[in-house]
Amino acid sequence: MISWPKSNDVLGTVNRGNPAESGLCTLCRADCQGKCETWLSSLIGRKMLYPRDFGTVTAGSGNTMHLGVSYNSLRILGYNYGATGLKENLTNSADDCIFPNVDVSTEFGNKEKIKARVPIMTGALGSTFIAAKYWDSLAIGAALVGIPIVIGENVVGVDKNSVIENGKIKVAPELDRRIETYLRYYDGYGAIFVQLNVEDTRNKVAEYVIEKYGDKVVIELKWGQGAKCIGGEIQVKDIEYATFLKKRGYVVDPDPERPEVIEAYKNGAVKSFARHSRLGYTDLSSPEEVREQFMKTVEYLRKLGYKWITLKTGSYSVDGLAMAIKYATEAKLDLLTIDGSGGGTGMSPWNMMETWGIPSILLHSKAYEYATILKEKGYKVVDMAFAGGFAREDHIFKALALGAPFAKVVCMGRALMIPAFVGSNIEGALHPERKEKVNGNWDTLPSTVSQIGLKAEEIFAGYHEVKKKVGEDEMKNIPYGAIAFWTLADKLSAGLQQLMAGARKFTVGAISRDDIASCNRETEKETKIPFITEVREEIAMKILNS
Repeated sequence: MISWPKSNDVLGTVNRGNPAESGLCTLCRADCQGKCETWLSSLIGRKMLYPRDFGTVTAGSGNTMHLGVSYNSLRILGYNYGATGLKENLTNSADDCIFPNVDVSTEFGNKEKIKARVPIMTGALGSTFIAAKYWDSLAIGAALVGIPIVIGENVVGVDKNSVIENGKIKVAPELDRRIETYLRYYDGYGAIFVQLNVEDTRNKVAEYVIEKYGDKVVIELKWGQGAKCIGGEIQVKDIEYATFLKKRGYVVDPDPERPEVIEAYKNGAVKSFARHSRLGYTDLSSPEEVREQFMKTVEYLRKLGYKWITLKTGSYSVDGLAMAIKYATEAKLDLLTIDGSGGGTGMSPWNMMETWGIPSILLHSKAYEYATILKEKGYKVVDMAFAGGFAREDHIFKALALGAPFAKVVCMGRALMIPAFVGSNIEGALHPERKEKVNGNWDTLPSTVSQIGLKAEEIFAGYHEVKKKVGEDEMKNIPYGAIAFWTLADKLSAGLQQLMAGARKFTVGAISRDDIASCNRETEKETKIPFITEVREEIAMKILNS
C-alpha cells in the first residue's frame, strides 16, 4: 500500500494523522488545530494555490513518478494554442482568454436544470451528530457559494422531538431546521436534497417534505454509499436514547432491552450502542425485480409532486452500477451520484471501509463505459456526479474529465466539513459566549491560526466577499464556519479556473477526456485514457512529417 507524505514543505502544510490519497487525514477530527491543505485553505483561500515564501524560494514537483491505479496516476494536459467553450461575451483574444474569465458554473437535470456556481456538491449529511452540530456552517456556506447540499438519511427517525403518529410525520423539527437554514440564503443557485432510505420511506419523509416545502426540495433515493456496504450507522452513549431508537424501528446493537446488556451498561462494560439502518431490496432476487420496484417508487414520487428526483449509489459490483445508470436513465432522473470507495463522514466500520467495494477511479471509469453504451443506443443518459475521496481542484478537474460528457458535478464529503470545523473552533475561541452554540472545541486560538490573524476579518480571506454578498448588518448571523466554507470554495474555484485555462477550456461543459492522460500502462488499461506520451501523437507526427 502506498504511503502518502504527512507534510508538504512547499505549501507549509502538515497532516495531524495519516494522510489518505486525497490529502485529508484518514481520521479527520473536528477539534484539529491544523494544518492540512484543506484546513489551511479554509482560512487563507486561493493563496494556498502557490508555494509559500515567494521571493526567497524555488519549488520543484515531487509528483513525477506515478504508481498504481488511482486518480493520482492521471495527469492534466495543457495546450499551447486555441480556446474552447468561450462564452458569447468573450473573444479568443489574449485579453479575454485569462483564467478569471473561465466559467466554472455547471447545471444538471433531465428537463428543468439545477444550476451551481461551482461544479461541486456536498455528500449526504444525515443522522451523524457531526452533521447536526455543524449544519448551520455547512448549509449557509453552501447556499452562499451556490452549490447543492444533501440532507442524508435518518434525520427524522433519530430526532427525539419528531412526532410520528399512525405512520405519518406530524412534527420534524431537525429536518425543518436543516431545510429552512439553507433556503434562507438560497438565491437560485444550488439546491437542497433530502435522502430516503428504508426507514425514511417507512416514516413517510417524502410525503412530509412535499406537503410542507413543495418543489423547493430535491428528493434523493439511496441505494448505498462508498464508505460501507451496509446501512447507515450512528453511535449513541445513552441507553435511554438507544431504547428510543429501537422503539422507532431501528436495529440497535447491542440490544438495549436485554437484561444482561442493561446490567453491563450499568457496570460500565457496555459504554455505547450502534444504531443501524436496514438494507434495501432484500426481498428482490433479480435485476428485473429491482427495476420494477424502482420504477414504481419513482412514479409514486412524481405523483406526489416532486419536480426533481435523484439517486445515490455506492461502490457495488458492476452489475449494480449498470442497474443504477440504466434505470436512472430510463426513469429520466435528474442526477445519479456514484460514490466510489473513498471514505465516510459517519460511523462506517473501519475494516469494511478499507476492504470493500470498487475504488473510485475504477468505478467511475466503468460508469463512463456503461453510459457510452447507452448513449450509442440512443438514450439520453442521466447526468452524473462522481464522489469518493476528492478534496482539491485537480481532483475536480480529473473527475469531470474522466466522466465527460456525463459527469456534471463532483460530490465532496469530508473535505467540505473541514471549514465548518475550523471556522466553528475559531468563532468559539474569539467569542466564548458562542462556543457552545457553534460547537467550538478551542478555548484560545492556536498558533496555526494566530500567526494568520487575531480576528475574523484578518483570519478569513473570504470574510469581506461574504460581507459584500450578505451586507454588513447580516454578517452577524453568518457563522464563521460558513465564511471558512466560502473561502475554501473560492480557492477550489480559482484553482479549477487555472487548470481549465491551461487546458484552454473556458466552460465546464468543454472539459473532455482528451484533457487527461494516464501516467502508467495499468491506469491506461483500466480507464481507457491513453498513455501520456501517446496522447495527440498523431498531431505531433503530422507536424514532424509535413
